[in-house]
Amino acid sequence: MIKWWTVTSSANTESLAPAKDRTKVGFVSLGCPKNLVDSEVMMGMLHHNGAQLTPDAQEADVIVINTCSFIDSAKQESVNTILEMVQHKQQHGGKASRIVVAGCLVERYRDEIRKNIPEVDAVVGTGELDAILSAAGLAPAPATDSPFTILPESYAQPQIARAPSAVHQHSHPTEVGAQLAAEAAVFSRAEGDAREAAGRFSREAWDGATAALPSYLYSDETPRILATPRASAYIKIAEGCDHPCTFCIIPQLRGKFRSRRMSSIVAEAENLIAQGVREITLIGQDTTCYGEDLGLKDGLAELLAALAVLPGLRWLRFLYTYPNKVTNRLLETMAKYDTIAKYLDVPLQHASPTVLKRMKRGGSGAIFLDLIARARRIVPGIVIRTSFIVGFPGETEEDFAALCDFVKAAQIDWLGVFTYSDEEGARAFELDPALKVPRRTIESRRRKLMKLQQRVSTRAKAAWVGREIDLLVEGESEETELLWQGRSPLHAPEIDGKVLINDFGPHDALVPGTFYRAEITDSHDYDVVARILE
Repeated sequence: MIKWWTVTSSANTESLAPAKDRTKVGFVSLGCPKNLVDSEVMMGMLHHNGAQLTPDAQEADVIVINTCSFIDSAKQESVNTILEMVQHKQQHGGKASRIVVAGCLVERYRDEIRKNIPEVDAVVGTGELDAILSAAGLAPAPATDSPFTILPESYAQPQIARAPSAVHQHSHPTEVGAQLAAEAAVFSRAEGDAREAAGRFSREAWDGATAALPSYLYSDETPRILATPRASAYIKIAEGCDHPCTFCIIPQLRGKFRSRRMSSIVAEAENLIAQGVREITLIGQDTTCYGEDLGLKDGLAELLAALAVLPGLRWLRFLYTYPNKVTNRLLETMAKYDTIAKYLDVPLQHASPTVLKRMKRGGSGAIFLDLIARARRIVPGIVIRTSFIVGFPGETEEDFAALCDFVKAAQIDWLGVFTYSDEEGARAFELDPALKVPRRTIESRRRKLMKLQQRVSTRAKAAWVGREIDLLVEGESEETELLWQGRSPLHAPEIDGKVLINDFGPHDALVPGTFYRAEITDSHDYDVVARILE
């Protein structure tokens, strides 16, 4: 889905040219929440250096596309979007004179983009976010001594569904990026060092990828424009990944694992809360590794404890944990603080020990059932979200049956199923072709597993009826004007089911971005229906 955001003014307007003279930049962000944060940082840098962001591609002088290339379908969406935006440069009706492509697709296919889509004027890799200024044709703004400021809500255009806000920094973003990269280089994880020596991060076979791995980290002082709804925001607490998963090329795309300083994360959270954010979601390729490169033990639990007590914060959650790193201390921290959502996102990928070993993940269905039981014992009422890959090379009918048996036994609350994507550069790509599962078989297994989970989810959601919940109202339902929708603390943004609202209770109208008390009155396969209480 293509998403556009805009900001119309700056809290420090004296340093900017009049709006009519400023370069108008249209921004398209694709992919995961980690990519979204990168987009918000680049938008912040552009705005801080005099650009005017526009939601109208026809009005944009510069169009930036932040791409994803995790799997084939994501790559295709990225290419299609680039070609669509090129039309605004070629057609007489559009103003666009410059196309910039950023993100993971650039890390993987830098030369091919330049060769096959010559209309692209500049590319920006995942570790080159501060290069967005030169890519867009903007000169960096001089450093200032003033404390960073928040763009007031009144400056946001009311017709934009996702009202943005901006954070300005003490110093120039290029200086901040270089400083943080230097700091990150001081620390490393033994696990990551060993895997680097074994060639885990090699990009020698990739035409166009720069020799150096990405090392960029943003900070609380980096300009950033929020593109999420007013009450919610993501904070990226770490970048990169050291794990050896054979199906994944993210380590080559994003570099070695590196954590942000805890003080910087806490400062950013405080700034977001001051803007009106009440729901913060921590993200990283593996949040459970947080702090290991900084010498911390159970760093994620320590970080959660520091954030959970911040005044004004309502909901705090974290996404993407690694199964064997979910410690008792982490679970006990979740149970201790009311502000921490009782929500555990732990991608298991499979349940067959044979498949997991070939994936270089380790574990088994029995081990994962013990983890889920431990989480439910320590954190009463916790919901579990996971994802699986079907059709991994060598997956037999017996392996798939073991996965189905696990899903029945685990009774997982939220579950996603991905079909295996054979990615050049991943170790699984090099496996014996005889092990590759036919596409028709892969699709059949996906449908069967999702049908099985549908039955699990239908029963689980029926048990929600009669519950009272805290509800964050998002607005009119995406499906019909007759309903509104929202989320409970047990729903992560955009990836889980919805709470549909058919009764406003004592209210004539509801305010998006506001918390209400509600009662669940009905349920469906994945969604529930609620009425607002007094």
